[in-house]
Amino acid sequence: MQMKHCFQHVMLSTATLLLAACGGGGSAEKAADDTAAPTAQTTTAAAPAPAAATSAAAPTADSTDTLDGTTLASLTPDVAHGKTVFAQCKACHTVEAGKNMVGPSLAGIVGRAAGSVAGFSYSNANKNSGITWTPEKMFQYLEKPARVVPGTKMAFAGLSKAQDRADVIAYLKAPN
Repeated sequence: MQMKHCFQHVMLSTATLLLAACGGGGSAEKAADDTAAPTAQTTTAAAPAPAAATSAAAPTADSTDTLDGTTLASLTPDVAHGKTVFAQCKACHTVEAGKNMVGPSLAGIVGRAAGSVAGFSYSNANKNSGITWTPEKMFQYLEKPARVVPGTKMAFAGLSKAQDRADVIAYLKAPN
């Protein structure tokens, strides 16, 4: 009899621990709030951003407007700092000619047509973008790649600091 009582006690303790681990530690009031209909705030957060926002609309191949309003010409580039910032890019890109990685080689990118590095499998969006990588276009692209080439394979969100973008471009233009 005592063995049965001990077994029941162990099972009850185990069940209690399992429920506590899954319960999240909130109160009953909190649990009720969590199961209520989503509020406008949670619905808004889950909804995708509208594609037609004027400032975020995809620019044309000739446009160089940035979201932050800065221009490449307004900045003084720093090649050494650009090399430091480029370290983020090295996970996918190299500046070594003819060597593609997850992303294409960026050797000689300035002045090159988008989607044109031999041996790299570009997205159709990139191949068909009509973009020539001028420094100004690169400045715009590096701010938010998916805005400039919707459908690009490049998953990088972008460089929000205008100076960082200018510096990376200066590094890519410099002999490496």
